[in-house]
Amino acid sequence: MTPYYEQDGITIYHGDCRKVLRELNPDRFGVLLTDPPFGISYKSGARREGLADHIYGDEDTQTRDHVLDWWGDRPALVFGTWRIQRPRGTRARLIWDTKGALGMGDLRLPWKPSDQEIYVLGEGFKGRRDSNVIRVAPVQSMASNGRTHPHEKPVTLLLILLNKCPVGEVIDPCVGSGSTLVAAKRTGRKAIGIEIDERYCEIAAKRLAQGALPLEFSA
Repeated sequence: MTPYYEQDGITIYHGDCRKVLRELNPDRFGVLLTDPPFGISYKSGARREGLADHIYGDEDTQTRDHVLDWWGDRPALVFGTWRIQRPRGTRARLIWDTKGALGMGDLRLPWKPSDQEIYVLGEGFKGRRDSNVIRVAPVQSMASNGRTHPHEKPVTLLLILLNKCPVGEVIDPCVGSGSTLVAAKRTGRKAIGIEIDERYCEIAAKRLAQGALPLEFSA
């Protein structure tokens, strides 16, 4: 395979993760951390210029399930939603509290969604025993404010998650705009990301090329 980007221990492959993963041995990685298509047929009703209004492969959970079949019972953190059946083998559920900001939800109800779920699979996680609710502001919702992906995750959130993950190389088969890879780079960890949409490969590569000094993150 020819990497789309390879520098400072971070590699991006452009392609369908279901094919690229055939060439990778899961035993080489310490943890899987990914935000796969949820299987909710996401279609944004908002007018957000510069952002895609849908997610490739979001019609079902085939991509997520294929990745997890490849990964086996190793340690993993997988973003998801209560609207779709959780991954088989889920041991715990983390809640990302977005500080009151997220989607519109059902406008007929007097509540709006302001959280997302993260599923914990496998063993080997470490660190101080904290609440399963992680409170981090999301990335600004508009492309004009710097957002590059409709489901872009804040690097701070990924740093908090990585801080409790087993040591070793990180794998993200659905890399999107590259937040997981940026977080891995900042903590001095090697990582591999796979992305089917070349425009996001380009965005992730540019973010990584900006450079970031390794840091110690405590949470």
